[in-house]
Amino acid sequence: RICVITLAEAHPLLQSGKTIKSVNYQISANCSRLQNKVSGKSKRGAQFLTELAPLCRISSSDGEEYTVYSCIRGRLIEVNENILSNPAILQEKPSTEGYIAVVLPKFEESKSITQGLLTQKEYEEVLSKR
Repeated sequence: RICVITLAEAHPLLQSGKTIKSVNYQISANCSRLQNKVSGKSKRGAQFLTELAPLCRISSSDGEEYTVYSCIRGRLIEVNENILSNPAILQEKPSTEGYIAVVLPKFEESKSITQGLLTQKEYEEVLSKR
């Protein structure tokens, strides 16, 4: 019931010719995802995220900046600090070492969240209509 947030295959940053310059977990003056401190079995201290909560901002070498959102409600368990020093792994290994964050949805909501996700085929159909 844990969710690993990554970039979708169709994300503009994963298209050819783009180079990721930096990743920033500082969302606002008062909010940094790097300050997330989780402890214990009940994950005390974890930042609570809504569907529209920004996780990080990614800058590319062409000057574009992309904000990556949580897309699910839950507690922020971990952010991937490795992408701060090596942002290229977001493109090289987007579904493994290049993950952005790990989010734990509420137990009661986890079933409805997973049922609401698109399958790979449904996702490809949405992309083809764009």
